Amino acid sequence: MIGRRHFRILGSAPSAPVGPYQEELVVYPVITVLAVVAIIALAIVRQLKGEPLRGRRLLLLPAVLIVIGAVSLHSTHHLNIADAAGIGIGAVVAAGIGLGQGRLMRLEPRAGGLWGQMPMRSLWLWGALILSRLVMAVVAIPLGAHAIMSTDSILLVLGVNRLAQAAVIAYRARAAGIPFAPEKDGKTFLPGLLGQPADRQTTSF
Repeated sequence: MIGRRHFRILGSAPSAPVGPYQEELVVYPVITVLAVVAIIALAIVRQLKGEPLRGRRLLLLPAVLIVIGAVSLHSTHHLNIADAAGIGIGAVVAAGIGLGQGRLMRLEPRAGGLWGQMPMRSLWLWGALILSRLVMAVVAIPLGAHAIMSTDSILLVLGVNRLAQAAVIAYRARAAGIPFAPEKDGKTFLPGLLGQPADRQTTSF
C-alpha cells in the first residue's frame, strides 16, 4: 500500500494527449521553413544555371513574399520595439545584399528578351545574407526580439532581398533597352517599363 502511494506521488504524470490544434501549431512552422529553404535553393540553382528573366516572376514574387511576411507578422506576433528594430535593420541589410546581387548578375538579350546568369562568385552574397540573419539573431534575441527569426520575418526579409535585386536588374535592362523575356502566354510583362525589344545579340553587360 505504502509503495503504491509513493509510486503515485513520485511517478510522472501521464502526458496530455496532443490534439489536432497542437499538431497544426507544430507542423505549420516546419512546412513554412521547408518552403523558405526550397525558395532559396531554387533561386540559387536557377540563377547559377541562367534563365530568361520574366517580369512577373522577377517583380511580383518578391512582392508576394513581402506581403505574406508582413501580414503574418502583424497578425501572429506581438511585436515590440526590439522586434521592429531588428526586422528593420535586417531588411536594410538584405536590401543592400540584393543590390549587390543585381549588379553582379550578367545580363544579355536572347531571343528578343532579357536573360540573366549569376557567376559562381555571387554565392558569397548568399552566404552574407544567411550570416547576417544569424548575427541579427545573436544580437537581437537577448534584447527581446524573438520574432526576428520567425518564418514570417524570414519571408519578409527574403522578399526585400529579391525585390532589391529585381530593381537593379530592371534598371540595367532599361538602360540597355532590353525588355523582359516573354511570359508563357507570349506577352511581355510591362513592356513600356524596359523599352522596346532590342536587336537580337549576345553581348553581355
